[in-house]
Amino acid sequence: MDVSPLRVAVIVGSTREGRVGDSVGKWFTGRAEHREDLVIDVVDLVDFDLPAGLPEHPTPDMKRFARLVDEAEAFVVVTPEYNRSFPASLKQAIDCAYDEWRAKPVGFVSYGYRSQGLYAVEQLRTIFTELHTVTMRDTVAFNLLDGTLDSDGQVQAVTTLLDALAWWGLALRDARAARPYVC
Repeated sequence: MDVSPLRVAVIVGSTREGRVGDSVGKWFTGRAEHREDLVIDVVDLVDFDLPAGLPEHPTPDMKRFARLVDEAEAFVVVTPEYNRSFPASLKQAIDCAYDEWRAKPVGFVSYGYRSQGLYAVEQLRTIFTELHTVTMRDTVAFNLLDGTLDSDGQVQAVTTLLDALAWWGLALRDARAARPYVC
């Protein structure tokens, strides 16, 4: 059994000008970085030039994104909710990798108005299920109308999400080491 810290990629999914995602991502990673069982790497989609359509051959940024997905052992996706869905930039990034996602856990931090981004998360769950990941039941979700990030409930939600992500991440790490994943 590998006892090294779990490598977690926190994917900031919005690339919109004036976005809140980078602030939410920083808030989340600020809490996650205190854990000794995790190593956090922020993967902000604004730092990638991903094409609007998938070309016949991957671009350098598509390859770089897929490599980061491959190197990570678990993921936390920070997503807004736009019109009851998640942004196209996030879908495009997800599609830049395929096998690299398999047999790894995915957690969600969402934000939006009233529904707290939970419609976006439910759609993402179906996509990540197709990619053979394990999605975490509990999420961290923010209603942008009330403007609070640091409530006791939110801090507890982060702990709950990361506890589950760490358990699944370590279990799946051991399973992948014991035998190759087959679908």
